[in-house]
Amino acid sequence: MNNADSITDEQKLVDRLRDPEQCRQAFSEVIRRYSEPLYWQIRRMVQSHADTDDLLQNTFMKAWTSLDNFRGDARLSTWLYKIAINESLTFLERERKRLNVSIDDEADFLIKLIEADEWIDGDELKVRLRKAIATLPEKQRLVFNMKYYDEMKYEDMSKILGTSVGALKASYHLAVKKIEQYFTDND
Repeated sequence: MNNADSITDEQKLVDRLRDPEQCRQAFSEVIRRYSEPLYWQIRRMVQSHADTDDLLQNTFMKAWTSLDNFRGDARLSTWLYKIAINESLTFLERERKRLNVSIDDEADFLIKLIEADEWIDGDELKVRLRKAIATLPEKQRLVFNMKYYDEMKYEDMSKILGTSVGALKASYHLAVKKIEQYFTDND
């Protein structure tokens, strides 16, 4: 399915969400369609499977209760990603405060979560990449995950994150350089 088809398909879904008789069934379709990509977006930020499941559920609950506020200025997927990212960032901030972890110590905190993760794939290279990504500042981590894993276009990221395309490209470039340096330093 090309991008134009997916936009048209998404618009049909939005139209069904706005129809009171089709709304529940359409929202079930939203959950079916977006659960996996949103799960992985959240998981790459918070690292923990259990926390990711909770945040994914919170994302869909917020979306459901805010459907009337969805004006359609952005794509449905953009709106959902924005909710998921905000939920993730709020969670990480709350965890930092709860555990008294400073921003400077966040990388160590995330790496410990990665090492303790019982759901993690055993591939050593993937684990090292996750650890390298965890060392990035929050914004670079977000941009890297969206570009590298989700193959998201900068224009779509710009709508989700409210940042210029140029700034996103710079963030991604810096993230790649830092990840390369992590691999060089940890060989």
